Amino acid sequence: MKIIKKAMIGAAAVAVLFSIAGCSDKSEQTVSTDGSTSMESVIGFLSEAYQEKTGVKVTYNPTGSGAGIQAVQENRCDIGLSSRVLKDEESETLNGTVIAYDGIAIIVNPENSVADMSVEQIAQIYTGEIDNWQDVGGNDSPIVCIGREAASGTRDGFESVTGTESKCKYAQELTSTGDVIQTVASNPNAIGYASLASVGDSVKILSVDGIIPSEETILSGAYPVQRGFLLVTPKDRNLSETAQNFYDFCMSSEADELIRKAGAVPVEK
Repeated sequence: MKIIKKAMIGAAAVAVLFSIAGCSDKSEQTVSTDGSTSMESVIGFLSEAYQEKTGVKVTYNPTGSGAGIQAVQENRCDIGLSSRVLKDEESETLNGTVIAYDGIAIIVNPENSVADMSVEQIAQIYTGEIDNWQDVGGNDSPIVCIGREAASGTRDGFESVTGTESKCKYAQELTSTGDVIQTVASNPNAIGYASLASVGDSVKILSVDGIIPSEETILSGAYPVQRGFLLVTPKDRNLSETAQNFYDFCMSSEADELIRKAGAVPVEK
């Protein structure tokens, strides 16, 4: 009888240890994401909610779209984040799935009297054809063009929409969305572009061709300067179960309200 009791106690102890180990393993599970700085707000809302729900931690490395895509190719992260479409050569080994749409806001200093411009005028400003604010209804002041670095998905999206690839004449090329916003906020003559999801009250958002960026105008396609936010995954290997579960959460209807809170527009499901 004593032997049986000892066996039962031992089995119970082992069960507790396995239970504790299981909980420990779950709490230590992580999903690594890497890429677009424009997606910081979106991935932040999603990862926080997912961690609260599952206990799984999601890390985010804000390196820019190009670097995030490369990180997936080199197996240095689970899921890449891109605010531009994949290039043909990237699509050979990677999948890019749109999780949300984002308007690229054209921003100026709050002191600037200009409220609206056409896509053509924006292109002419960034290529140097228009270099004074009075030519677009503003004060007699030189225009200072602020943009992102060459690897930026935001820059790629902006230049693709405006037809200014390799033609822009930037006064400054900055490495993050936050830097662009801060620079425009501190310079009355500056113009810049930034993810709508990231723009706050420190700068003024212009309407483009009379259309203000909003969920309605972005989803309908009426706002002309927009792009997709992509989750980038490899074609030649499966995601880990932990990473796949997070990916599925991001693509589910459950994520829609979180994406809206982050200032982006969820894809229709």
